[in-house]
Amino acid sequence: MSTAVDDELWSAIGDPIRRRLLDLLLAEGFGTPTSLSDRLPITRQAVTKHLGVLDRAGLVHATPIGRERRYEVDETQLARAVRQLNEVGRTWDARLDRIKRIAEEIQRQRSE
Repeated sequence: MSTAVDDELWSAIGDPIRRRLLDLLLAEGFGTPTSLSDRLPITRQAVTKHLGVLDRAGLVHATPIGRERRYEVDETQLARAVRQLNEVGRTWDARLDRIKRIAEEIQRQRSE
């Protein structure tokens, strides 16, 4: 069964700051824009915007706690992303293998 690539998901993951946010959330279990901005070279407002992108892609979910929001990684959606990445990797491996076989055949024909 082939998994379709979700462009919104990969657009969200494509940004290095958002990947770093995911790394921090996975390592810590959760985080707030304030706690995360303390660990990154960007403002709290920028962290909030990046978390919003990750939230819309379903990679994180937020729980209101007072005036803050506590973010956690959605492990189901992250697992979906991993499955998609693995599928893309298998597809490219097959393509590269085909290219290698064609190049070897051309080389063999030139040697004859």
